[in-house]
Amino acid sequence: MKKVELEDGQSADIVSENISKLKELFPDAFSEGGVNFDTLRQLLGDASVLDEGEEKYGLNWHGKKKARQIALTPSTGTLLPCPDESVDWDTTQNLFIEGDNLEVLKLLQKSYANKVKMIYIDPPYNTGKEFIYPDKFQENLDTYLKYTGQVDDDGVKFSSNTETTGRKHANWLSMMYPRLRLAKNLLQQDGVIFISIDDNEQSNLKKICDEIFGEENFIDTVIWQKVYAPKSSAKHFSQDHDFILVYAKNSDEWMPGLLPRTEAQNSKYKNPDDDPRGPWRPNNLAARNYYSKGTYSITCPSGRVVEGPPRGLYWKYSEEKFWEMDKDNRIWWGQDGNNVPAPKIFLSEVMQGRVPQTLWKFEDVGHTQEAKRDLVDKVEFATSGSVFETPKPTRLIKRMLQIGCPKEDPGIVLDFFSGSCSTADAVFQLNLEEGVNRRFIMVQLPEPTGYEDYETIADIGKTRIKSSASRIRIAAENAEDLLTENVEVDVGFRVFKLGGSNIQAWNPDRTDLEASLLSHEEHLIEGRTEQDVLYELLLKRGVDLAVPIESREVSGKNIYSIGYGVLFACLDESISREQVEDIAQAIIAWHGELAPSSDTHVFFRDSAFRDDVSKTNMAAILEQNGITHVRSL
Repeated sequence: MKKVELEDGQSADIVSENISKLKELFPDAFSEGGVNFDTLRQLLGDASVLDEGEEKYGLNWHGKKKARQIALTPSTGTLLPCPDESVDWDTTQNLFIEGDNLEVLKLLQKSYANKVKMIYIDPPYNTGKEFIYPDKFQENLDTYLKYTGQVDDDGVKFSSNTETTGRKHANWLSMMYPRLRLAKNLLQQDGVIFISIDDNEQSNLKKICDEIFGEENFIDTVIWQKVYAPKSSAKHFSQDHDFILVYAKNSDEWMPGLLPRTEAQNSKYKNPDDDPRGPWRPNNLAARNYYSKGTYSITCPSGRVVEGPPRGLYWKYSEEKFWEMDKDNRIWWGQDGNNVPAPKIFLSEVMQGRVPQTLWKFEDVGHTQEAKRDLVDKVEFATSGSVFETPKPTRLIKRMLQIGCPKEDPGIVLDFFSGSCSTADAVFQLNLEEGVNRRFIMVQLPEPTGYEDYETIADIGKTRIKSSASRIRIAAENAEDLLTENVEVDVGFRVFKLGGSNIQAWNPDRTDLEASLLSHEEHLIEGRTEQDVLYELLLKRGVDLAVPIESREVSGKNIYSIGYGVLFACLDESISREQVEDIAQAIIAWHGELAPSSDTHVFFRDSAFRDDVSKTNMAAILEQNGITHVRSL
């Protein structure tokens, strides 16, 4: 039985994966000594004829190399399940993760790589007013654990990123760069990311996005009119808009969803002649295009002769095609048959949606004041005011969902600066309206608010989701005619919190190795539950955190089946020799019932077995019955 080592407790090792991919493409650039970079550069077409030193186009700042390295450094943390803070834990597919989004994004790399349909983030705009992150927060998990009180604090400071730091833009870019690089890995090939920003960092954000996603995958910059009235207190201009940068993972594969047609558009279509094909509108038969088909005369049903199109114009159709259309009742001559003929355009035959535009007005997608009212309505603040100065309206995010995660192809929506969780609220609302079930993953740092009723922003987010869910349930009960399909909307969410790994790292005391060996006899952290360990297994094996989990009790021990038999686990702290046979046979029988199509892995606590004989017998029984991947923690 193979033991899970420390590296098994880390997130995906992106550096190793990159090296493996390079080795597949360019094996002759590798030798026993490692990578021959001169050979690699030559294979990539670099003749090294010119060397312009540091004079290269691109965005550089102090700390960029470190920011790139941070994105490549695996996390040794895990996500601890919190069923008591969740809604519909057993059935929901939605996730709320409380923790530093950098560490969380690293932990999601195995389970959600290439699986996210759309990302929307509303990061700090770096105006010098908002709380950014604790000093050195971008460096490792230890700082987060100190920040949240999970380990002793030895003086971690917190700060806003003001001009007095001397590196206002550099610090912000170093914070954003690794997060965006990790986020790109999670997007599907036909996925898309929307990023809200203002003029303060828009140009810098676009440059790092061009570098991370590729200039060829830049889709457009949307202008959102965020206010409905000018600010008379403005020193120079009243700033009425924000930007939303849109990038695809692969612009050749991503296509935007169409927006719903408006009532004004559809109202132009009538059916005065009761055509069985439905409403239509008349179109002009004449066009300026000289490639058009002619200037022949047309005799109307009334007997009036239309000699030809107006001067400089041409009929759109050939004479033969025109009379074929008339025979098919696709030409409108007017009520008295005396009008200039007009081809019919049927509503059922036009594009059933609107192509997205880049100017989004507040009348259509909401404004900041609307967003504040909505938040206060759903989250009752005992104190006056709100910790959020510029929340985003759900109507704005619903538009992005319609474009980036349309009902024809619903998938996972990720927001790793989730704030008050407007994104989760918008997902619930649009799912109800369209009768589909997009999933969401919200990630939020537990930033202190200074308010008594909600200590952290994460608390506000969870409260808002619960409030929205309650309203959606009521609306769903009374909205059968609203739903396009008979779909039960998932308004639950599983809560997870970032913490240190359940697997104990080997950190010996060099002055007392005997004591170190004894203290590491138990390979798992003391006090962690079976569920804690189970979900770390899911993360490190690359399994969806919302996968179905079933349990059965055998000989007083819980056996878990994850993903219909892809993974089994018995994480009890003690398994006697007498219980080995019963537990093994129960797993074998359950495995036979489920008959998973892929290889099955089985996990046990290493310390649960009283001796090596028990552990060996367990592995032997399972392997004899075709279950060969048996490991201990």
